[in-house]
Amino acid sequence: MSKITVVGAGAVGATTADNIARKELASEVVLLDIKEGFAEGKALDMFQTAAILGWDTKLTGVTNDYSKTANSDVVVITSGLPRKPGMTREELIGVNAGIVKSVVDNILKYSPDAIFVIVSNPMDTMTYLALKASGLPKNRIIGMGGALDSARFKCYLSLAMNVSPNDLHGSVIGGHGDTTMIPLTRLATWNGTPVTDYLDEATLTKVAADTMVGGATLTGLLGTSAWYAPGAASLSVVESIIRDEKRVIPCSVFLEGEYGQSDICLGVPVVLGKTGWEKIIDYKLNDAEQALFAKSADAVRNMNNVLTTLNL
Repeated sequence: MSKITVVGAGAVGATTADNIARKELASEVVLLDIKEGFAEGKALDMFQTAAILGWDTKLTGVTNDYSKTANSDVVVITSGLPRKPGMTREELIGVNAGIVKSVVDNILKYSPDAIFVIVSNPMDTMTYLALKASGLPKNRIIGMGGALDSARFKCYLSLAMNVSPNDLHGSVIGGHGDTTMIPLTRLATWNGTPVTDYLDEATLTKVAADTMVGGATLTGLLGTSAWYAPGAASLSVVESIIRDEKRVIPCSVFLEGEYGQSDICLGVPVVLGKTGWEKIIDYKLNDAEQALFAKSADAVRNMNNVLTTLNL
């Protein structure tokens, strides 16, 4: 049986751990946080739902004791500061980079074979940092952002079309940022038929725009970052890995020429299985989409350049 660790017991981390426990993806889920008693309290609260909801996963909360995470198969990193109203993901880089690097270093002491799912923002840059700092094979470092952005895309498509989001297929690629993500409206389908058959250009443009500011919209409404959809998106990535489902999910991974980019982690459709991400799917972008992807890469690369000033 598998063991999964979630680092960071805030709203996103706790929701992710709760989803994983309820799905019984692992024999043990460890929730770790730096705040004394916080992860223990969250884990105990979750476990008190087991008898009501009918799940039987061992759930352990710990305060900064990485030895309890030993032999984890998958580690989800959610730790770091959440966004506040008016704050961009990019502004978080100075604080969260040090946190993410420390977490990766500590996890690898006890779980050298773990696959990492990065949720902390700015997600593409944190994924790149985790890869470079760890020296791990590229397939074992996965940024979650595209899974969340694609879910938001399908949410707004379903509202515009008044159909079930479960009947929609749509992907968001590029950076996990308000100005860098690319909802692929041309390729979105409803039960196999293009959504362009049902929505006019103005409506599709609005759907794409709403998707791009989906996180910021919730931050403005809630006063902090969202957690239900990020927790569910994290679950979807972990589940495809643990169950070797071979699902195609947009994720931030290291590119070496794919989509015209190299030495960068950026959102592209990948097959997820037991070894991490297994291959990148080529969506054959048109010229306009490829130009947007290149522009997105430039913006993410500028954020990555900040890492060189932090002496990490």
